Amino acid sequence: MAEGVLEINDESFENEVLQADLPVLVDFWAPWCGPCRAIAPIIDELKGTYGDQVIFAKCNVDDSPVTPSKYGIKAIPTLIFFKEGNVVDQITGMVAKSKLEETLKSLL
Repeated sequence: MAEGVLEINDESFENEVLQADLPVLVDFWAPWCGPCRAIAPIIDELKGTYGDQVIFAKCNVDDSPVTPSKYGIKAIPTLIFFKEGNVVDQITGMVAKSKLEETLKSLL
């Protein structure tokens, strides 16, 4: 689990993500998912750089199945970028830090 990353669930999603004042990156993941564990340190690094401008959150798809279903998530990790409550970008699978950083910068 990424250190300092906000843990959200089906109940807290609307308040923490859709009503957030800042852009939000939500990492939909599961503990048994190897690529999910591999991308967590990258998200930690990005939080260290952009944590004052973007909220970083994780949603365990096993514990909270409603939200991933609502957003049509079929594979994990899936990272969805929200701004003002709207989906602005989505990345599925393990990607390079530079790709995530480029997407984050486009939100700011």
